[in-house]
Amino acid sequence: MGVHAEWKVLPHGPIERLADNLLRVRGELARMPIGRVMTLARRSDGTVVIHNPIALEEPLMAEIEAWGRPGIIVVPNRFHRLDAPVFAARYPDARVLCPARARRKVAQVVRVDGHYGDYQGDPDVSLVHLDGTRDREGVLEVRSADGTSVIVNDVLFNLPRMRGLFGLAFRLDGATGRPRVPRASRLLLVGDRAAFRAHLERLAARPDLRRVIVSHGDMLVDDAAAALRAAAAEL
Repeated sequence: MGVHAEWKVLPHGPIERLADNLLRVRGELARMPIGRVMTLARRSDGTVVIHNPIALEEPLMAEIEAWGRPGIIVVPNRFHRLDAPVFAARYPDARVLCPARARRKVAQVVRVDGHYGDYQGDPDVSLVHLDGTRDREGVLEVRSADGTSVIVNDVLFNLPRMRGLFGLAFRLDGATGRPRVPRASRLLLVGDRAAFRAHLERLAARPDLRRVIVSHGDMLVDDAAAALRAAAAEL
C-alpha cells in the first residue's frame, strides 16, 4: 500500500469517546474491505498519542487538537504508513515512533524519531514492543477511569465473515469470524509463538482490562480477556 502525499480524507465514522482520555475512529480503505482504526490516547501531561493516524475533515481535526496537543505519532508497522507523512508534516513537533524492526521501511516515507523502546513512560499511557514479535509490533495500553484499554495492530484481527474473493482470502488466512491471529501475521510478525502467547495471556490477566482495540475489525468489550486467551490458545 502506498502513502498519501497530501491530506486526503477517505470515508470514516465519527470520533468515538471511549473514556475521558481515549478516542477511536474507524475508517475505510480503498479496495480493501477490512477497514482501519485510529486510536488517540491523552497522556497525563495533556499531550496525545495518535496510534495509526487517519486523516479527518478539518472540523474533526480541530476537535482533536482542542482535546489535546498531538505529541506522539505511532506508525504501528511497515504496512500502516498511509497517512503517517501528512500527520508528521502537520505536527512537526510531534515525535514519530514505530516498532524497532519496522524503522527502515517506515523511514522510507516519513521521518522517524525513535522506536517503541524510546517512548517516555507515562502513568496513563504506555507503549512497548510485544514479546515474540521480533520488535515488529507493539501494544499501547491506556489506563482510564473505567479500566485499562489494550490497543494492538495486525497481530489480532476481529473481522466478520465477508463474501467475495477478499472474504475467501481472509477466511483462508484465519482472519475472520472471531478474534484471531491471522496466519499471515504469524508468518510476518511473530517469531516466538510461546513468548507472544505468554504476553497475550498477561494482557488478558489484567484484572481491570476493559477493552481491546484492534486496527481491523470490532473492538473487544464483552469479556475481552476471554477473547485474548482464546486467540492465544490457537497459536
